[in-house]
Amino acid sequence: MIYVENKDLVIPGQILADDEYYSGRGTFKENGKICSSLMGLVSLRNKKLRVIPLKSKYVPKKGDVVIGKINDVRFSMWDVDINSPYSGILPAFEVFGREKKELNKVYDVGDVLFLRVVDVDEIKKAKLGLKGRGMGKFKGGIIVDIAPTKVPRLIGKKGSMINMIKDKTKCKIVVGQNGLVWVKGDEDMEQLTKNIIHLIEAEAHTSGLTNKIKNKLYLAIDGELPPEEVEESEEEEFVLEKPKLQNFKEELEQEEKEAEEKKEKEEKPNIAEVIEELKRKNMNKKDNTLSYGDNSNNSFILNNK
Repeated sequence: MIYVENKDLVIPGQILADDEYYSGRGTFKENGKICSSLMGLVSLRNKKLRVIPLKSKYVPKKGDVVIGKINDVRFSMWDVDINSPYSGILPAFEVFGREKKELNKVYDVGDVLFLRVVDVDEIKKAKLGLKGRGMGKFKGGIIVDIAPTKVPRLIGKKGSMINMIKDKTKCKIVVGQNGLVWVKGDEDMEQLTKNIIHLIEAEAHTSGLTNKIKNKLYLAIDGELPPEEVEESEEEEFVLEKPKLQNFKEELEQEEKEAEEKKEKEEKPNIAEVIEELKRKNMNKKDNTLSYGDNSNNSFILNNK
């Protein structure tokens, strides 16, 4: 027998079901009963019960993609804050190989990077790397902090939620599995996106969230509701899955290239305008020469030069 429903909020020690169900993460068995070991939301699948904590800290795992901030520059590595009780390090050889360079000329304190967890040791210290699509330093934008357990809800099934936000706000968004989100766009749209992300975090356990978020986006940007509502399918289960990599680095490089080309175009003189200016000057010169005398031979000589 089960005493709770999927997505119910439970507290530590609360009885969830009899032992005909299976005990999963966030639960324990006692006297033939499955109980919650923490405060969180019930997740029920194929008679397996789990409790997903409402708030939790990120625990690094090999292969995760994360957003980190450089805390310190050492002799052969960077210390990186990865929004976790456990520290992260980016060894110099992961960036340069065997080359020797001054580390702070590449990445300095305060720089924010998109990284991959290469390995995790016995005390959960994460070794980080930059090998992979889109890895590297962010330029501009803002960082939004959410609970790592809410990352899947922010992304949505097949990226439905995050893509809807991107399309409407025209912001670039990169989501790390450690609960940090990078957002870059117009200043107003960055703040709107930040508010929307926090709303998703706060109401991740509620149904109809996709429609609610869509309505808020349309009202904020267009001043009216969307013409038709989205049919929201079954809610995402609160499991920390790997977000799809987005090659933001190429997009930023393309932006910089377009800006440089625009600048060069603006600075480059217009050939047609230059020719017209030369013609005008030559005409003025002719007029001035002719005015020096009334002899008609002057006109004949000038016209045959």
